[in-house]
Amino acid sequence: MFVGEVPGDREDLAGKPFVGPAGKLFDRALEEAGIDRGDVYVTNVVKHFKFTRRGKRRIHKRPSAEEISACRPWLEAELAVVKPEVLVCLGATAAQALIGRSFRVTRQRGEFVDSDLAPLVTATIHPSAILRAPDEETREEEMRLFVGDLRTVAARLNGPG
Repeated sequence: MFVGEVPGDREDLAGKPFVGPAGKLFDRALEEAGIDRGDVYVTNVVKHFKFTRRGKRRIHKRPSAEEISACRPWLEAELAVVKPEVLVCLGATAAQALIGRSFRVTRQRGEFVDSDLAPLVTATIHPSAILRAPDEETREEEMRLFVGDLRTVAARLNGPG
């Protein structure tokens, strides 16, 4: 189970998570890491799309603590139904909402933590962070690290113990 932050514009319009540019990057990373997208449940911490307009574009806004808290019952219901073997938080908002406020994706990405949410719980960057990287070289490096985090998840899921 992968948990992101909030739906983006394309996700809001489609009514499904991870179908926009970040979703396409996510799908590519899963494939490179050897994870079958059909075996993955994807959701977001916050279920609604909050945005500001920039011309014709709708740019998502970071959710507030109140919005995260208000959406928590839906996320808990998803966890109860899915019963994931591995829970991967994508980005700081998801990690702090599920793992704890002190978790820092920049320092702890790919580390597994103790949690009642699933047998294996970790966090990594959100694919949209790769898209926002300042240049192609940085995007390639962030993608390499992201795929590495996903390979670690696959190895833990498929390996012993």
